[in-house]
Amino acid sequence: MVGAGIGALGGYAYYYFVGCASGTCAITSSPVNSTLYGTLMGGLFMNLFSAKGKTVNKKKYE
Repeated sequence: MVGAGIGALGGYAYYYFVGCASGTCAITSSPVNSTLYGTLMGGLFMNLFSAKGKTVNKKKYE
């Protein structure tokens, strides 16, 4: 959730500061699109560092 929140802020900030003046850019021409894209990318990126779901092999080989 933290990654999604940071991504959403980053996506909106990218729209606000960089954006697309002509309106032909699919993601950055709309604040909704850029915020949703940032949310998705932030969530996926932070999911890489999640420890949930990882298994540790505790079996000893002799």
